[in-house]
Amino acid sequence: MKELTRRDEMSLAAAALRGAPWAGAAISGGAVAATSLVMGWILPGSPDLSWALCVGITMFTLVASIGSISQPQRGDHVTRQARVWSLRHPWRFALYPGLGAAVLMYPIQLIVDGEGLFGGAWDAFWGGVFVFLITGVLALAMRSRARSAIRP
Repeated sequence: MKELTRRDEMSLAAAALRGAPWAGAAISGGAVAATSLVMGWILPGSPDLSWALCVGITMFTLVASIGSISQPQRGDHVTRQARVWSLRHPWRFALYPGLGAAVLMYPIQLIVDGEGLFGGAWDAFWGGVFVFLITGVLALAMRSRARSAIRP
């Protein structure tokens, strides 16, 4: 069997993410960010906008990535096949939501938090690693859904 290139893997992950619950992910990410900011005002200490935004991005990415592979039997043929591939290769799939989260967090760390080029990249990297690990573990736990999606 032919080995997939990184480009092929990225295309499969993108195809699996095509059917993600984007509205639900945006609502949950916004709710978590707003709650984090409000809790910063209520609890002792100062509210941290960059923390709230990064937590919201984390929730947005997790809901979108896990929601996209949670029902592999739905969607067109290409989307189903991509979701089955994602469930069979959870760590390869999790790499792309993790990278996406890091890319979204970097400007926030750079501009809002004022971390600087390397400090912002470091913080965004660790945020992406967190998303990668959570997505990978949850996709690994849902691996049995790949077998049920193939059966007629």
